[in-house]
Amino acid sequence: MTDDAHHRARLKSAIARRLHWRAEAFQPVRKENTSPRLAVLRAWQTQRLERSFADVLADPQMHAAGRFFLSDLYADRDFSGRDRDVDRIMPIMVHLLPETMLRAARDAIELHVLSHALDLRMVRAMDRRRLSKLDAARYAEVYREAGQPRLRRRQIALVVSVGRSLDAAVQRHGVHRLLRASRLPARAAGLSELQGFLERGFDAFAKLDGADRFLERVARGEGEVSRRLLAGDPDPFRP
Repeated sequence: MTDDAHHRARLKSAIARRLHWRAEAFQPVRKENTSPRLAVLRAWQTQRLERSFADVLADPQMHAAGRFFLSDLYADRDFSGRDRDVDRIMPIMVHLLPETMLRAARDAIELHVLSHALDLRMVRAMDRRRLSKLDAARYAEVYREAGQPRLRRRQIALVVSVGRSLDAAVQRHGVHRLLRASRLPARAAGLSELQGFLERGFDAFAKLDGADRFLERVARGEGEVSRRLLAGDPDPFRP
């Protein structure tokens, strides 16, 4: 087996493993998955991220990448269609797509599963406190009660890793043409969710002219917010 084939086989195995994690995490028999508090939590977090990244969204060069981060990597939405597409097309993906795109898909699925697992811990904390609404102080309380600082760091690292993979794809000759060429076949095969995710990510990072500044802003900003929340800072979301 060549090195390239070996790398692709490992990526295929890693993606399959993460899809299994996803199926386990989103089982409807888990009561937190159907809790109305989960929707309350995610809506609040989405609004918080919009506020925290207002400077990124106002920057013409970083706007598209910021919007992709907010809408496609962590958002108040259902990513199951995209992940089902990955599962269905994986035998083809591992032969056609560049490794950079395979790594982006792998890490995006892991990020989705990890974010969901952390959200469920926060929902359980909301249940114990009988919270039906959130504000900054209540959010900080349930965030600390949910804990898991190491996994919070992993969550941020995965966002950066997806970005690095997309930035590497932008630098690779022919990837853009490959994505465009696969649009109609993907749609015909019912794989538009995955196709849209990959295209939006590629196009957003192509506008950055190098992703370092954006990814450093994400890592620094979210890392500091997490540190303040866990430390009990009275104003964790300040700029």
